[in-house]
Amino acid sequence: MKYYGGIDLHSNNIYLVIIDEDDKILYEKRLANDLELILEKLKPYQEKLEGLVIESTYNWYWLADGLRELGYDVRLANTWAIKVYEGMKHTDDKTDAFWLAHVYRLGLLPEGYIYPKEKRGLRELLRHRLGLVREQTRRILTMQSVIVRYDNVKLTATKLKNSDEEKLLSYVKDEKVKLVVQANYKILELVMTQISLLEAEILKELKQDACFKRLKTVPGIGVILAMTILLEAGEIKRFERVGNFSSYCRCVGSLKVSNAKKKGENNKKNGNAYLSWAFMEAAHHAIRSYPEIQKYHQRQLAKKHKMVAFKSVANKLARATYFVLRDEVEFDMKKLFV
Repeated sequence: MKYYGGIDLHSNNIYLVIIDEDDKILYEKRLANDLELILEKLKPYQEKLEGLVIESTYNWYWLADGLRELGYDVRLANTWAIKVYEGMKHTDDKTDAFWLAHVYRLGLLPEGYIYPKEKRGLRELLRHRLGLVREQTRRILTMQSVIVRYDNVKLTATKLKNSDEEKLLSYVKDEKVKLVVQANYKILELVMTQISLLEAEILKELKQDACFKRLKTVPGIGVILAMTILLEAGEIKRFERVGNFSSYCRCVGSLKVSNAKKKGENNKKNGNAYLSWAFMEAAHHAIRSYPEIQKYHQRQLAKKHKMVAFKSVANKLARATYFVLRDEVEFDMKKLFV
C-alpha cells in the first residue's frame, strides 16, 4: 500500500498529515520547524511514502531541500491553481494538509516549479540588485527635489551620480538642507557600490553561458535583462508551449469571455513579476532602436489602445525569447517582425 503526505507550512511550525490509498489518516500532528524532528516523524513511513506535498509559501526552500536530500519525493503545491474543497463548515491546518495529500493521491495536484537549489542564490542576488536600484532612484529623486525646491538648481541623475560630495553640497546654501543632501548622497554612494559588486558577481557566473549570450541577440535585451530572464525563467523546457511562457511572463491578456462578450477578468498577477518587468523594459528599448519593431508598434497603435499595443511588443519579445532558449538559436528579426 502506498502512503501520501501533505504539509501545511507556516513560519514557525508545520502540520503534517499522512494518508493511505483509502484516505485513512495514518499520522497527523503539528510539529515545530525543525528538520531533524520532521525527519524523525517521517522515518517509519518512508519506504511506502509515494511523495510529500508542501504548500507553496514564502519559506519552503529549507524544508523541500532537506527532504529531497534524504530521498523524499517532494512536490510543491501551486496554491493559485489548486481547487478549494467545498462543503466543509470548518477548515483548519489539519484539513489543509489532508487536502494536499488527497489531491496528490488522486493525481490532480497542480504543481509549482521547484527552482534548482544550486542557482537559487544567484537569482536572489539579482532580485536584491533590483531592490538596490530602486533605492538608488529614491535617493536621486529626493536630492533632486530638495535642491530644486531650495536653490532652483536642476541636476540630472547622471550628474548627481558622478558628482563628488563637495561639489554637490556647493549647490545648497542652507546648512540644514546641506545635511539632508549629504545624508542622501552617502546612502547613494553605498548603494551604487553594492550594485556594482552584485552585478560583477552575477556576471562572473553567467558571462560564459551560451544561453546568456544568445539572449543578448534579442532586441531590447542587454546584460541586466538577459541576467533577469535567464535566472527567472529557469528550465525553459518546463513550459510545454510558447503560450505558457508568455502567460508566465504576464504578457497575455486576462479575460473571461462568454458569447463574444467580456464577463470579467481572471487573476492578472499569475506569473512572474520580474519577467514581466524585464520584457516591458525590453519593449521600451526595442521600439526606440529597431525600425522593424517601430513599424509593428505603429500598426498595433492604429488598432488598439496604446498600452495594449505596447504589451503586444513585449509579448512578441517573450515569444522570441522562448524559441531562442528552447531551440538554442540566435534571434532572427525576419521570423518575428518582418
